[in-house]
Amino acid sequence: MMRNPKAFPEVCFLLGLPRSGTTLLAHLLQQHPDILAPPEPWLLLALEAMGTVDHRHPAGSSLIRAATSEFFGRTDQSSVHRAFADEAYGQYLAAASKRIFIDKTPRYWMVLGFLEALYPEAPRILLIRNPYAIAASLKSTWGIPLHSASCPSAIGACLADLVRGQPTPAIASSLADLVLGLPALAEQRGHPQTQVVHYERLAAGPDEEIQRLIASLGCDPAAIESGATEKTDYLQSGSFGDRNILERTAVGSRSIQAWQTALSVEEMQAVTDLVGPELLLDLGYEEELQYARKAGVLDRGRAVTERYRRLFRTGWNMLGGTRGTSFDISAQSVAGAAPKQAEESSSPALDPSGADGPEHTGKSNVEENLKLVNSVVRDLEQALAASKVDQRS
Repeated sequence: MMRNPKAFPEVCFLLGLPRSGTTLLAHLLQQHPDILAPPEPWLLLALEAMGTVDHRHPAGSSLIRAATSEFFGRTDQSSVHRAFADEAYGQYLAAASKRIFIDKTPRYWMVLGFLEALYPEAPRILLIRNPYAIAASLKSTWGIPLHSASCPSAIGACLADLVRGQPTPAIASSLADLVLGLPALAEQRGHPQTQVVHYERLAAGPDEEIQRLIASLGCDPAAIESGATEKTDYLQSGSFGDRNILERTAVGSRSIQAWQTALSVEEMQAVTDLVGPELLLDLGYEEELQYARKAGVLDRGRAVTERYRRLFRTGWNMLGGTRGTSFDISAQSVAGAAPKQAEESSSPALDPSGADGPEHTGKSNVEENLKLVNSVVRDLEQALAASKVDQRS
């Protein structure tokens, strides 16, 4: 069925990790009379997983997935998903009498290929924040035990629980945001539709940054109220987004350096190992890395970071929650590689009950997967031990 392109709603995707300030940025953009930025729709994550249901579904989750896969095999899935999303965005815009929809969903890093397939022409705003500051916010807001990140066996245990379909602490999903999500989002800097914003610059001079973004969306920057943080009714009625913004009356820069006192040296070391010095430098956080090094943080080498990524890729790919999408983030992709063209929430935990869970892979496959996780854990432990020997020598 042919559709009139003029009837498509205008959609912009605000990309960024949880606890990176995306709620604040979306809220500032929403002050413009043409822009609607509701809290975290998670729409594309749901559409990408269409056909996958909880293993307890009475109709049979494996049957539902098989049947819908067969059905969609006779259709243009991208156009079907696009039509659904357009209708949802369009209805929201019409009800609010606004023109542009900002979809701010931090974990869209998991479905960037799906997003590209559906909305290749859509503008993207990429919010980058100092990873140490993100980690400090994870610790203070969600109680994420960052010291556990230095223990591969603890991470492996969390991933093993996810593979088994058992409840697990939010640490696995929160650390995956840093280990896998940050490099994936860093690649988006090269996308022709992407506008990059650094949280630190936004906090220090919000008016200038917001006006720049407003203009890039084809709106009149003069129509937005300078530095406004009021009108939070839309946040109060929802369950998602950073609730701390409800208590703010102005944008400030106090949070920029707060991580220096919030994180211990051990926690800074864990963040450095998970993210990697190369990516920190590539994102422009050389001063932050130097501060961590002066505090006692060691550079354990690229091998340690790559093994952390391998461990999380192994666990995430086993979950199959993104229809087999492989989070294959290489060292080359970290340092300014071109994007793969085909390719801050209130609740940090991920749902492990995808259709590729234990019930569907069978007990023997689950055990094989767990053996692989344990093998990667041992490999990471050996890399950490080798780095300690190198540091002593």
